[in-house]
Amino acid sequence: MCGILAVLGCSDSSQAKRVRVLELSRRLKHRGPDWSGLHQFGDCYLAHQRLAIVDPASGDQPLFNEDKSVVVTVNGEIYNHEELRKQLPNHTFRTGSDCDVIAHLYEEHGENFVDMLDGIFSFVLLDTRDNSFIVARDAIGVTSLYIGWGLDGSVWISSELKGLNDDCEHFESFPPGHLYSSKERGFRRWYNPPWFSEAIPSAPYDPLALRHAFEKAVIKRLMTDVPFGVLLSGGLDSSLVAAVTARYLAGTKAAKQWGTKLHSFCVGLEGAPDLKAAKEVADYIGTVHHEFHYTVQDGIDAIEDVIYHIETYDVTTIRASIPMFLMSRKIKSLGVKWVISGEGSDEIFGGYLYFHKAPNKEEFHQETCRKIKALHKYDCLRANKSTFAWGLEARVPFLDKDFIRVAMNIDPEYKMIKREEGRIEKWVLRRAFDDEEHPYLPKHILYRQKEQFSDGVGYGWIDGLKAHAEKHVTDRMMLNAAHIFPFNTPTTKEAYYYRMIFERFFPQNSARLTVPGGPSVACSTAKAIEWDAAWSNNLDPSGRAALGVHVSAYGDELKAVKPEKIIPKMEVSPLGVVI
Repeated sequence: MCGILAVLGCSDSSQAKRVRVLELSRRLKHRGPDWSGLHQFGDCYLAHQRLAIVDPASGDQPLFNEDKSVVVTVNGEIYNHEELRKQLPNHTFRTGSDCDVIAHLYEEHGENFVDMLDGIFSFVLLDTRDNSFIVARDAIGVTSLYIGWGLDGSVWISSELKGLNDDCEHFESFPPGHLYSSKERGFRRWYNPPWFSEAIPSAPYDPLALRHAFEKAVIKRLMTDVPFGVLLSGGLDSSLVAAVTARYLAGTKAAKQWGTKLHSFCVGLEGAPDLKAAKEVADYIGTVHHEFHYTVQDGIDAIEDVIYHIETYDVTTIRASIPMFLMSRKIKSLGVKWVISGEGSDEIFGGYLYFHKAPNKEEFHQETCRKIKALHKYDCLRANKSTFAWGLEARVPFLDKDFIRVAMNIDPEYKMIKREEGRIEKWVLRRAFDDEEHPYLPKHILYRQKEQFSDGVGYGWIDGLKAHAEKHVTDRMMLNAAHIFPFNTPTTKEAYYYRMIFERFFPQNSARLTVPGGPSVACSTAKAIEWDAAWSNNLDPSGRAALGVHVSAYGDELKAVKPEKIIPKMEVSPLGVVI
């Protein structure tokens, strides 16, 4: 993984332009501290900042085909690169890098090879034979990527906004699952799964098929030549990632290089719900566990750095990015270069607490589709940029293409939350790993209620952020908010505070347009707010805003409600069926 920057067709091949591209590329150096590379062909420049994970010795970029007529700069991990190499017997590879297959696949298949790649990636490929180029981004948008256009007719590509915002007339987020072709001067979608149309699937739920698909997704991500670990919050998703990794690590190449002891990492305020649960899971699955504490003031002090790195003013993303940013620095200091994380599960399975109010399976499924399509603006952006701020890579097995295909093909009736039947959020995932004979996790962890990361690190965290913003944004400032910020007008002082900082770093109109907006409750889309009339008066992205669902919900009216009245106690049969 790395940071990439490309300037294509700028009508300027001067040394001064080369120096400018190098200067902009250095803005991405935090993403790839291990190597810097720049290839120039006429008025086209491909720059690269490398974080060396696979083949650290010889995998420096840009990468080439045999005669160097095809040049590629890539940010990504291609998990099936060994299989792809076998399909290219007549090609000679210069490196052992997993990304080395891209130039050769292009030679064989032209622009139609992208769907053959199993992994996460964003890349720019320049064909010097006709001076054409293509740009592509992975299916869900796990890797970050932006595209911009200059007044001189140039096209700019960068892993982060800061690589192009000062030099482009217009720029925007590069859409996930798309390819941009210079020959067509436009985008086309290369990723076209059945769920994208939001048609309602009808396949029966098969717990073992779901379990095996996830295990495969985790195992393929254990591709490494450097030390790694797992992020463990103690919630369902990260705990399953850690448990599966710990169970299968011994049989991988990674174990032969780095041993079978898995390192796990957790962050939180003193006394946070996540810390206690994560320690229990770590002891259960046998990881070497590292627990990092931070204070509300530590987080507040990091706000400006975080907004600069994650390049958003979205409230819930900033809330969750700050502890992840602080933790990533600690992890990198221990010599770890990448981690496995649990992003994506809530979107696929309807894990956010507001899904309790989904009126029917059709709306439930359509909301999961909307959430997956928007992941690149929220959790993927957070996981990618919060970690890469310190040169740490995050891998996300829940967003594996094959796993998503299996999970999104399940009849959503099985995913529906039915409290009267003991079916809580993500029931199909919990049941798939409820193995009485060879348990993956303690039962109460497997059925722990959803905590959003910004809540789980400590309920005082969000309250502290709100109090800090209150000191810096006055009521009079809020009265003028619609005039100062007519697009995505902040409706709270916390949102106003973050917006001021963002605009200072990224003042261009194109920059503010890259950030999503609209009302939300407990991370819902605007459409889902219609599910409960009371939510329109309680718009906050925290999970505790899901009144009547979260056991620590906002509002005194819930303090007397016992947890078992909100989520019934469950018994689980030996077959894993909740009864």
